[in-house]
Amino acid sequence: MATLSEIETWLQDRLPALLAEHQVPGTAVGVLFGGEVIDHAAGVLSKATGVPVTPDTVFQIGSITKVWTTTLVMQLVDDGLVDLDTPLRDYLPEFVIGDETAAAVITVRQLLSHTSGFEGDIFNETGKGDDAVEKFVASIADVTQLFAPGEMFSYNNAAFAVLGRLIEVLRGKPFDTVLREHLFTPLGLTHAATDPYEAILYRAAVGHIRPAPDAEPVPAPMWAMTRGMAPAGAMLAMRPRDLLAFAKFHLDSGTAADGTPVLSPASVKAMQEEQVKLPKLGMMGDSWGLGWELFDWDGTTVIGHDGGTIGQNAFLRVVPEHGLAVTVLTNGGDTIELYKTVVGHVVKELAGLDLPALPTPPATPVPIDVDRFAGTYSCEVVDVTVRQDEDGKVWLDQTPKGIFAELGPAPDPVELVGRNEESLIALKAENGVHISYVFVGNESGGPALFIHSGRAIRRASA
Repeated sequence: MATLSEIETWLQDRLPALLAEHQVPGTAVGVLFGGEVIDHAAGVLSKATGVPVTPDTVFQIGSITKVWTTTLVMQLVDDGLVDLDTPLRDYLPEFVIGDETAAAVITVRQLLSHTSGFEGDIFNETGKGDDAVEKFVASIADVTQLFAPGEMFSYNNAAFAVLGRLIEVLRGKPFDTVLREHLFTPLGLTHAATDPYEAILYRAAVGHIRPAPDAEPVPAPMWAMTRGMAPAGAMLAMRPRDLLAFAKFHLDSGTAADGTPVLSPASVKAMQEEQVKLPKLGMMGDSWGLGWELFDWDGTTVIGHDGGTIGQNAFLRVVPEHGLAVTVLTNGGDTIELYKTVVGHVVKELAGLDLPALPTPPATPVPIDVDRFAGTYSCEVVDVTVRQDEDGKVWLDQTPKGIFAELGPAPDPVELVGRNEESLIALKAENGVHISYVFVGNESGGPALFIHSGRAIRRASA
C-alpha cells in the first residue's frame, strides 16, 4: 500500500497532464487517510484571468450540499424536533404540491431518500433575499406528482429546498445562518461560502461550459444558480480540506476534530443505511441512504455524493472501513474522466479497492421493442424524445428548457442500443460515461416513466 506522501507526489506529477488531456481548466484534490489530510491543486480559476488554482481555492460542491442539508435535518431529529416518518405537513403546513393526496402523506424520510415522487428539477427564481427558500417552496404548488410517495426512486432537487425550509421554520433562522452556526462553526471550517458574496472573499473558481458539443470549455456566463435552491446545492462552495473535515466528522460518529459532538452516532449510522435501491445508472450509487449515495465496491461499502452546478463538478467518496475519503473539485471539461483516474488511483493505492467499471454497451445489443419506448417525455427542464430512424437506429433527442436552455445549444442526438429488456444505453460515451436510460412500465404495458440521469420523467406523447 502507498503512503499519503506518495499519493501527494503522484498528484503533483500527474495533475497538470490530466487537466490538459481532459480539458479541465482547474482542480483541487483532497485525501483524508489515517486521520491526516493532503491536498493539491493545478490549473486556473478561470481561462479569462489565468489566476492559478491553489489548495485553498473554493469550488462549488453542488449537490454534495444535500448531505449537509440532511445532517441539519438529522440534528433536528437528535433534538426531538422531527420524526422522519411523520408527514412533513405536521411541521410545514404550508407545503403544497399539485397532488393534495400525496402532499398530505409525504414524510421527511421520503424527501431525504428521493422517494417522495413529485417532479424535482424545478429552478424557479425567487430572489436573493433571506426569504428565497420560503418563496421557492410556495412556487411549487402546482408541481406534478410522478408516482405514489415511497413507491420508487427519482432524484429530487426541489425536495431538498423543501427540507431547507423545514430547517428554517424549526430553527427560526435562514438556511445559510443555520448551516454556518450548526456545521461551519463547530467543524472549524475556514474556507467555506454559502453564496457568491462570501465566495468572492476567497480564491473562487469559475465554472466553464462548452458553447458547442465539440468546443473547448469557456467561462460560464453566470456563477451561481437561484438562492431558493441553496439547500439542494445551488451555491455552497469550499476548498477540499473543509469538505474533508465534514467527511471526517461523519467517519468519527458525529464528533468534530476538537471533540465537540455535532451529530449523534445513531443519526450518523441512520444516514448510511439503505432506504431504496436504484437501477444500474452508472455514476449513481447502487442504493440511497438518507442524503448519502451508497455504493457496493466488490463487497466494500462506500458512501458519497457528486455535485454539478454551472460548469463546476464535485466528487466525494468515503470508505468508512478504511477511514478514507477523497474529493475532486473541478471547474469544467471532461470531469468524470479526471474523477476516474484520480479517485481510482487513490482508492487502489490506499485501500486496495478497484473503482467499479461504468456500464458500456453490450457487444451484441439486446433486441428491443422500439414502439414500446418511442415517444416524448417531458419535465420542467427538458423534453426528451426517443425515436427510430429509417435505418432502424434508435436516437434520443434533448431540448433543454428554462435556465438550461440559456447555457448553450441543445445536445447532439444520442444513438441508443438495447442494454436489457427495460433499458437502453448510449452507444457513445459523454464525458466518460455511456448514459443508461431505464423505462418503467405502467398497467397497460407501455413505459409511463423514463429514468434519465436518475430522474423519472413522465411520458407526454407516444
